[in-house]
Amino acid sequence: MIRTCMLAALLVLPCAEMASAADARAGRQKVAGVCQACHGMDGLSKNPESPNLAGQLEQYLVKATTEYRDEVRKNETMNIVAKELTDADIANIAAYYSSIQVDVIPP
Repeated sequence: MIRTCMLAALLVLPCAEMASAADARAGRQKVAGVCQACHGMDGLSKNPESPNLAGQLEQYLVKATTEYRDEVRKNETMNIVAKELTDADIANIAAYYSSIQVDVIPP
């Protein structure tokens, strides 16, 4: 039991460190040069082909963008754009877009 808890803590620790190491300000700066054209500075896309990123879960954004960079996910534009991103860039961009609050108003 103790071994299982210790192992679980060791597996979670790197994820927690990565999340705390992400810099939303740096992500905002990177978004201005890389992501803004398709996804918008505020994460609300004006292009129907590009999804909104504002308010998405940080872990999801990291996973998806990393998969585009590594060509696990296929999208011609995203594979090209993400190829130039470092792990830190991806973490920072995810921190920025996930920090944007989105209010949902039911119809």
